[in-house]
Amino acid sequence: MSFFEPPPPPPTMAPAEHRPPWLAPPVNVLPGVVPVELLIARTEDTTVAVTGIRAYPTGFAFTVSIRLRRPLQQEQTHSGPGILAMLDYLQPSGQVGEAFLRFGVRFADGRKATNLHGIDLPRGRRRPKPPVLTEAGGGGGGERDWDSHQWLWGVPPPGPLAFACEWPVRQIAESQMEIDAQLVLDAAERAVTLWPDD
Repeated sequence: MSFFEPPPPPPTMAPAEHRPPWLAPPVNVLPGVVPVELLIARTEDTTVAVTGIRAYPTGFAFTVSIRLRRPLQQEQTHSGPGILAMLDYLQPSGQVGEAFLRFGVRFADGRKATNLHGIDLPRGRRRPKPPVLTEAGGGGGGERDWDSHQWLWGVPPPGPLAFACEWPVRQIAESQMEIDAQLVLDAAERAVTLWPDD
């Protein structure tokens, strides 16, 4: 008998349920890419930008890139701006804290989605109305940079597509930049479905 016996076979698992489409981009689609670098807000110490839009037939993903010249005291305590923002989402008063980076997207027809409403997403199969914005991962290199991957479920209509942010603790008032939504729509047409979503 060997010292290192082979492990027992893993238990048989039931097939995983599909993620609801508003929570993440489809895994069976290779997206079309819009090479953008939108500087939404910039101060002497802080930059908030949107980079690399990846378009799908059902919505688009993008990265919110945060760069800090120097961290604030509370960011040093909590391992960077991303962690601090999560901790500061809701205060005991029910208000959103000043350290929370507010971010949103607005379609040409006035519909919008923000990161302030992600907590209200249905957990079951009840389908929300698009657009819906959810965080789909991210990370950073410490206290001075953070990349947050976002998923916007819903196809924008033609016209201006606005990205907006506000970050009170860093003295960033509501700021926004627009691109032509046709760039996203054209990229979605270039997306390739790799296999059926079964």
